Amino acid sequence: MSKETNSDEIQDNMMSETNFLSEEHSDSELGAEELLKLLDLEKQKSSDYEEKLKHALADFQNLNRKTQSDIQNGVNTKINEFILDFLKIYDDFVRAKEVLSESKISSDGLNSILKNMDSLLKKYNVIPINALGEIFNPNFHEAISIITDPDLDDNTITKEIRKGYISHERVIRPTLVEISKKG
Repeated sequence: MSKETNSDEIQDNMMSETNFLSEEHSDSELGAEELLKLLDLEKQKSSDYEEKLKHALADFQNLNRKTQSDIQNGVNTKINEFILDFLKIYDDFVRAKEVLSESKISSDGLNSILKNMDSLLKKYNVIPINALGEIFNPNFHEAISIITDPDLDDNTITKEIRKGYISHERVIRPTLVEISKKG
């Protein structure tokens, strides 16, 4: 049953009681008028309290949403700080694997470690930014060198120098890239 229906029923009951009182005590017309005025006053107070309650409830819901959002943002910020530190170590492992591969030394152990690290990044929704061949976007990339290549469009990314990552729909580390100019 809705609040409006409850309110209408209460008002109908009060009116019935008021009519009953005024019929029963018809000889004291002034008393019935006073009762009706008091009833109207109480209805107004009830309506005012109901409005205040609605506003207080809305304020509480807004505060609750804001608090939950602030908590989630705080947690995400701490996770991102940790992930940034973790990515430095991850980059070292990737470089070590590349050196071992170039030297024709088995990097099976490092492959296993990197696979576990990739799983951890995926678990915490850390997504790598794929930039190679894309057009430079300052929201995702940081250009640190430019090459001249008449075959490529301006601002085409020709090389990823350091991988960038997105966490919780925010770039936590931009990709360091080399871009092209037509010359």
